[in-house]
Amino acid sequence: MARNVGIGIQNFEKLISNQYLYIDKTGFIKEWWESGDDVTLITRPRRFGKTLNMNMLERFFSLEYEGQGAVFEGLSIWKEEKYQKLQGSCPVIFLSFADVKANTFLQAREKICMLMKELYGRYDFLLTGGTLKEGEAEFFRGIFTEMTDSMLAYSIKNLSGYLSRYYGKKVLILLDEYDTPLQEAWVYGYWQEMADLISGLLNSSFKTNPYLDRAVMTGITRVSKESIFSDLNNLEVVTTTSEKYADCFGFTQEEVWAALAECGLSEKRAAVKEWYDGFCFGQKRDIYNPWSIINYLDKKRFSAYWANTSSNGLVSKLIREGNAEIKLSMESLLKGEHLYKEIEEQIIFEQLGEDENAIWSLLLAGGYLKVEGYVQDEGSGEDRYELSLTNKEVQITFRKLIKRWFLDAGTAYNGFIRAMLLNDVKAMNVYMNQVALASFSCFDSGKKPSVRTEPERFYHGFVLGLAVELADRYVITSNRESGFGRCDVMLEPKREQDSAFIMEFKVHDPGEEGTLRDTAQRALEQIERLQYATALEARGISQKRIRKYGFAFEGKKVYIEEGGN
Repeated sequence: MARNVGIGIQNFEKLISNQYLYIDKTGFIKEWWESGDDVTLITRPRRFGKTLNMNMLERFFSLEYEGQGAVFEGLSIWKEEKYQKLQGSCPVIFLSFADVKANTFLQAREKICMLMKELYGRYDFLLTGGTLKEGEAEFFRGIFTEMTDSMLAYSIKNLSGYLSRYYGKKVLILLDEYDTPLQEAWVYGYWQEMADLISGLLNSSFKTNPYLDRAVMTGITRVSKESIFSDLNNLEVVTTTSEKYADCFGFTQEEVWAALAECGLSEKRAAVKEWYDGFCFGQKRDIYNPWSIINYLDKKRFSAYWANTSSNGLVSKLIREGNAEIKLSMESLLKGEHLYKEIEEQIIFEQLGEDENAIWSLLLAGGYLKVEGYVQDEGSGEDRYELSLTNKEVQITFRKLIKRWFLDAGTAYNGFIRAMLLNDVKAMNVYMNQVALASFSCFDSGKKPSVRTEPERFYHGFVLGLAVELADRYVITSNRESGFGRCDVMLEPKREQDSAFIMEFKVHDPGEEGTLRDTAQRALEQIERLQYATALEARGISQKRIRKYGFAFEGKKVYIEEGGN
């Protein structure tokens, strides 16, 4: 009989006691314990079982559960007597930053302080236990009143000292989703303040802490050593390319096949693989996203479950505000093509707005991209990763994300596409100006945006939108070789009854052109001079079916002129 499927359960004991479907990951306990590492950072995409595994570690080791190991009976960890004796033998501090999401630094700091108050509240018996020294009780009570930065920085270290003395044993520290506050800080513009706060907290907790036995941190990204871990030399970092714990987070294909069989869904293997497979950890391929698998088993229909659990705010911001090359690469990915990029596993948030490779590194760490292979650059000798979108679910996610960019101009954007397909240039002008007015600032980026760079950013975002909206009818390329130069945008029809389109975009130069119309005509002249239609004609598309448009930009004003055939 198939077990019931529980959605969103991150409490290990609740999952087991209620006999919900559970993929046995207790082997992680043994693998981690026998590694002997002082401090371990494990990075995995969101919704990959990090919090459940951390809760499992707490439930296994914590002295609070001494003699309560029955919940592990029948699971792999309970097969060895050594680990039966180890259960419930250590004081454990467990803290999660998963909910530290705020628009300002003060709000984020307040949330961290509240978490510390809750944590200290769990151990208020220490105040009457007779083990706190002079001044320690004052510090303990101070956590519940006005917490200074210094108190916050030493809060975990001091608590581990109190617990170590009380129990006569060193402490295990488990910090889940350590990088959530850092990602939020970058999105909302208070990165440095949060980086300083988290750096102080982590270094005191894990580097200068004589009461620490071992520690585990989890997160999505490996934030650069220079930003956060500058004093932490005892850190073992396990990323998606590491061999350690490769099958401890996420479901293997064998585990997914077994779950499908239990639920009577074995005939859906191929579709499940297309939708949810594609993650790779170390040399372990065919890792599945647990959140989507659990939801599919429960609802028995395919959907982008994993993608819909988050606003994807950081990813959207990076691509939307990225330069032309990033949007062109995104266009290629959406068409099923592969990219070849240098990847640095240490994410330097300060460089995300400037370094293209930092963006691809973050998308890989976040699970949006997968590694297909490696190639070595003949010139530099450096490895370049062959990257593609992870699976169908991720592809749908990005299409939805790009559509949302034009939400404020939704009616106008759809109106522009309809007018273009009908060859109604007058309506194209009306709608395009409405779209530009609503969307320019959305695509702007950089600390010092300029009037001349805004149209370029808008245009590339606009083209990505076209690629999403018209993907079923057109092959859409931009800045690709055609004729004797590079055409800004080309739409090649998949059906014989549809027209082809060539678009050239130019920013109005008052020194060379009198009006926007002059600029648009200059764009059309370039289309003819450089013979952009050559590529379409070579594929059998007659000149009568090729529409040519010159786009002229001046600030947020746009003028479109059609050229002759």
